[in-house]
Amino acid sequence: MRNLILFIFALSCCSGFAQSTASANVSTFEIEAPQLDTIKKIWVYLPEAYATSDKRYPVLYMHDAQNLFDASTSFVGEWKVDEALDSMQQPEVIVIGLEHGNEKRIEELTPFPHEKYGGGKADAYLEFLRLTLKPHVDASFRTLPEAENTAIMGSSLGGLVSFYAILKYPETFGSAGVFSPSFWFSEEIFKAADSAEIDPKHRFYFLGGTAEDENMVSDLRHMQELLKAKEIPVNNLKLEIIEGGKHDEVFWREHFPAAVKWLFEERSSSLIFRIKN
Repeated sequence: MRNLILFIFALSCCSGFAQSTASANVSTFEIEAPQLDTIKKIWVYLPEAYATSDKRYPVLYMHDAQNLFDASTSFVGEWKVDEALDSMQQPEVIVIGLEHGNEKRIEELTPFPHEKYGGGKADAYLEFLRLTLKPHVDASFRTLPEAENTAIMGSSLGGLVSFYAILKYPETFGSAGVFSPSFWFSEEIFKAADSAEIDPKHRFYFLGGTAEDENMVSDLRHMQELLKAKEIPVNNLKLEIIEGGKHDEVFWREHFPAAVKWLFEERSSSLIFRIKN
């Protein structure tokens, strides 16, 4: 199962033959990533009102951009992030999607190595995001650059690196959307959470399904308990376990709107653990 998951995501750079479905609010640019010795393609979603307003907006950084906005670049379906935000209208948020590194995806999105799959070079990826990409984004767009207005979100290995990012760089990221995280990749992530000094103002949205890896639910519960022991306020910690939820874009697409709304709008939410039928 895990071999298949890693194989699918390694191949997710492959473009299909579908017509582009990206909305008019989505654009792309390329930027040098010296920390990764490569050129990164970046996708940008701007709110509907961006062109006609002078206001500044919070920013959501997301991984695996090939699968976020466009069916023609996704391997097994897109998240429809642009359609979701266009239809929601609130919250108004800029989304910055980083394309994964194809065969280097595992290296980029894993903070600790796995004895079989390798990896463990997420620090360089996050240094690129923090020191090169974010300053460029803040200089190029009308952003609210403070940590409390900056979130990071991803699924699978992207969920893993999003959680790690907020642990290691709390001065940069104020909240994290952690979908189906690959905590199984290394037990070191639990040790990192246990030893981290976490700002109680930071916010965590966890999502997992009962039809994913057999350890998904238990790993999420374990991480929840570690954060509760850090005295994270209940209104800053949310865990959603969905009955029948699978490890795929359909599952993550369905729950993206609720997650982004909670991360940026619902500041008084309480910790919830529920299983939906």
